[in-house]
Amino acid sequence: QVEVVESGGGLVQPGGSLRLSCAASRNIATAYYLAWYRQAPGDQRVLVATLVGTGTTLYTDSVKGRFAISKDNTKNTLYLQMNSLKPEDTAHYYCQLKILGNDYWGQGIQVTVSS
Repeated sequence: QVEVVESGGGLVQPGGSLRLSCAASRNIATAYYLAWYRQAPGDQRVLVATLVGTGTTLYTDSVKGRFAISKDNTKNTLYLQMNSLKPEDTAHYYCQLKILGNDYWGQGIQVTVSS
């Protein structure tokens, strides 16, 4: 079993930045798929950004140019750098790690963008 814990969320003004972290309890170097999702109240969970094993990154259109997904294998941590935040980015954010055929999710963390 792998424990996954998100951190770095909170309240930020429009135009501000946050960096979310997703710390895993084991080595993530073998993770072939890492992703961030978000879910706003009343909405379904949607994919925001992915990082596949080759290093390829993909983003949903609404965050392209503003968000960046990355990882640090030495710290077993996945990141989501979020810049130029907008009120519509307000949601609960979740990380997903696929390691050796198993799927691991964090408990999620709230990001609120408001003045």
